[in-house]
Parts: sequence; structure tokens; C-alpha cells
Amino acid sequence: MVANHGRRGFLRIAGGAALATPWFWTRNAGARAARVVVIGGGAGGAILARTLARSGAGLDITLIEPKTRYTTCFFSNRYITGLQDFNSITHGYDRLAGNHGVRVLHQAATGIDPDARTVRLSGGETIGWDRLVVAPGIDFRWDAIEGYGPQAAEIMPHAWRAGAQSQLLRAQLEAMEDGGTFLIAPPENPYRCPSGPYERVSLVAHYFKQAKPKSKILILDAKSEFPLQAQFEEGWANHYADMIEVIPADFSGGPRAVDPSTMTVMSEDDDFKAAVANIIPPQIAGKIARDAGLADDSGWCPINHESLESAIIPGIHVIGDAAIVSPMPKAGYTANIQAKICARAIILALIGKAVDPPVTSGACWSHITPDNAVREYAEYEFVDGVVVRTILDISLTGEDDNLRAATAGAADRWYRDITHEMFG
Repeated sequence: MVANHGRRGFLRIAGGAALATPWFWTRNAGARAARVVVIGGGAGGAILARTLARSGAGLDITLIEPKTRYTTCFFSNRYITGLQDFNSITHGYDRLAGNHGVRVLHQAATGIDPDARTVRLSGGETIGWDRLVVAPGIDFRWDAIEGYGPQAAEIMPHAWRAGAQSQLLRAQLEAMEDGGTFLIAPPENPYRCPSGPYERVSLVAHYFKQAKPKSKILILDAKSEFPLQAQFEEGWANHYADMIEVIPADFSGGPRAVDPSTMTVMSEDDDFKAAVANIIPPQIAGKIARDAGLADDSGWCPINHESLESAIIPGIHVIGDAAIVSPMPKAGYTANIQAKICARAIILALIGKAVDPPVTSGACWSHITPDNAVREYAEYEFVDGVVVRTILDISLTGEDDNLRAATAGAADRWYRDITHEMFG
């Protein structure tokens, strides 16, 4: 992974059975290979499938992912603000299938039968499994903000599932007249990539500074505080002067309603007009996980943290953004680590061995300018079934440009590393 950050935790997770299993893996000659089915080809699902395929355990691995090309949400802020092209954040599954023997089915999973141990596909086929991994990412609570739903998102994009929404937001920013207001409404916790909205603000401000210097940015936040707030606000003051205004929830109550026809966003007491409105609604686990009964009343999926196995339905694991892993962030880095923990747990479960509590970690990098980034890194241990943070290492205010540039470089290397782990 990235230089020096989390190496100890990463090695203690990935250096065991998930990557080196043949010495204890036994199966009678001629016996059917154990079947592992993975739903969702994002960071968690793709890395899990590839890790199992490379483990030497001789598993029959199927990855179910409706898209033939996957656009990463991480680093999409760089695309949205013109720093990268779309192809640079979009990847195919050909190498995962061709080089690693993973069966990739480009269909949607429409149902899970935990008793029959089958998954139903959109094409009508059902496939069986011995272990199932559900990595469906996020869905949105469309009822949380009055007037905001899938149709409104075509006018006021969320761009929090990368792809067409990212392209729409970029096009709107490029078409916006100089002097207009870009309004972004970050959601309440928990949500995917906690520092992501504020990186987006930073890079939109960078774009405006170059191309639309009279424009303004308004953050109408559903929270009263946000991650790395001091670091972001210092960076905004240093690089973007008076371009950015923050309205926290304890002042406004957060976004309550929208009117796409007039490009208006309403809080408890005020109405805000915008030339471009980026509404990021509250989130829940992906639909297939909820439909299968893997989510609790929060909309997220409780799991056994040591194995990522569902706390509700045995034999099914949930990884990535859909899983409840607090205080770990919902992020690509976290999904990667979870995939390795889960891969090891699956192999051990299939031979009837218990899993040892791992050390795990979480990290996020956020750009303030293209060459200036901040980061948050933490390590966690499991104590009596509870996740406890043992190490916290974050960027400090007042860091010099060289250190911030090095952090930006580390983020770039992390992106190259994780996409290689996902797609080969």
C-alpha cells in the first residue's frame, strides 16, 4: 500500500491465509470445489474475488456485477473538476477474468435465498454458493430531502455513485457562467467517503480560480462538523480566499427540501439559489442487501467484525460501504482491507477453522489543490467484539508545501495500487 502508512496492519491482515493457503488446504481428490459467489464488483468485491483466486485454495469463484466498466468514486472529484479524463477512473474486468480465473457475470443479482444457498440473476438464472459475499455499495434515502429523488438528481446531481452522474456534474460546472454559485449539500453521517464532499469543494474552487474567478461555493451541510475541518478551512483560506462559505447544520438545520425547477435548496429558515446544486442525500446499504434481510433498522448491515460475516444470516459476508464498521470510515481503503480479512475468514471457515482477531486500518486522502493533499490514517483492533481505534495519524495544520505535495503523491500511488488490486 502507501509508503509507511498501515504497513504493519496490512501485513498482519494480508500476510496470513488469504494469500498463502495451500499448506493447510485439503480436499479429497475429485471433490467439488467450494463455491464462493461475490455480489458487487467495486473495491471490496473485486479485491476479494482476486485475493481468493490468487490464494491457491482452488475455489470456484463467481463475481456478479452488472456493469462491464467500473468508474471509481474515489478520484472522481479530479475528473469532475477537469484534472483527469473519464477513462483514467474507469476500468474493465477482462484481466480479472482472463488472468485469475474468476467467472464474471455481467448481470444484476435480484434475489438471495439463504436457505437454498442460491442467488437469482436478472437473466433468470440461479447459481449456488457455499459462501456468499455481498458488496453492493450504497443506495440513497430518497425520502430524506423533500423534492429530491432520481428525477431531481438529473438536474441537481449527487455524483456520489460515479459514472453518468459525475459526467453530468462536470458538464454543469463547465457550462456555469462566471459569477454563479455552486451549492453542495453533504449528508449526515454515516456515508461513503466522509471527507469526499470537502475535497470536491476544494477542487471545484481550484477550477473556479482558474476558469470562473467570480464564482462562489456554498456548503449547506447536514452536519455541524466535518472530517479534517481545520485542515480544509486552513487550505481554503490559503488558496481560495473568500470563495467558500460554510453553513453548518447547527445554524441552518441542513437541507430540508429542493425545487429543481427554480434551482432552490431550502433549509429550515432560508432558501438558497444556485447555478449548480450538488445534493448528496443520506445513504443506506445497497438494495440487494436490504432485500435479503441483511440490514437492520439503520439501513446498514451489522457484521461480525472479525470475519465480516453477517450478524443476521450465517454463511453470508457483507463488505465495503454497506457494512457497519464504525468507527472505521466507509471508504475504498477500508473496503480493500475488509476484502482481505473476509478472504482469509472464508478460507478458514471452509475448513472448519476459527479466525483470529485481525489488526485493521482505515485511511482517506483528500486534495485541497492538485498538488496539496491531507490524509487521515487509523489502526483498529477488536476487543470483546468491539472495534477500538488504537492509532490515529492525520495531517496537521501548518504543514509545509513539500509535505502536502508528498501526501498528494501518496494518494496517487494508492489509487494505482488499489485499482491494480481490483482489476489486475
